Amino acid sequence: MTRASETQGGPVVLSKRGLPTWLDPVVHAVETVEPLQLSRFLPPENGAGRQSAVLILFGEGERGPELLLMERASSLRSHAGQPSFPGGALDPEDGDPKADGPLRAALREAEEETGLDPGGVQLFGVLPKLYIPVSGFVVTPVMGWWREPSPVGVVDPNETARVFTVPVADLTDPGNRATAVHPRGHRGPAFLVESALVWGFTAGVIDRLLHYAGWERPWDREKTVPLDWRS
Repeated sequence: MTRASETQGGPVVLSKRGLPTWLDPVVHAVETVEPLQLSRFLPPENGAGRQSAVLILFGEGERGPELLLMERASSLRSHAGQPSFPGGALDPEDGDPKADGPLRAALREAEEETGLDPGGVQLFGVLPKLYIPVSGFVVTPVMGWWREPSPVGVVDPNETARVFTVPVADLTDPGNRATAVHPRGHRGPAFLVESALVWGFTAGVIDRLLHYAGWERPWDREKTVPLDWRS
């Protein structure tokens, strides 16, 4: 297995070796899910859009499996105040967007935004590329196992308001689930966890992962939460 910290200038590899057994359903979902099963928003066929990547990092905390999330600063122009996975646009030094560029970008952005040590992360899969129409980003979701957890926190307050982990048990709790309703009429899954409302792209990916991993529990889709008009 190649460690992320050993890949400066070399290839970043994906490895399923030694993953905890509870991740098996996630691995299966990643390997079998089709793009349209994740989202109706797929990358433009003409190649338009800015290439980016996010790190979907599973760890194991006091309450079992958990996900790493961050809350974007309220001063940002795009997706201000919104909880999200660590991630961002590919830089030229990340390399080929069609090869391991997204893997490098996901690790680099996670380190820049949360202080995460990439050396403790084992990348094990990549979901199909998705599209965020409002920002024009073509996003590669990169899956990781936090094999050796490191301290995380806000690195730049101008970009990040806070960094936190969410137990998967809370994400699957029907009481924490709702349908977010945007003033423009768009509806989508939402999670009320860790004093945050997770919605939009991030909630959509979490929702589909829980579903295809077989972790989803029946929840009240008629329970709604309104979104601010600035969202």
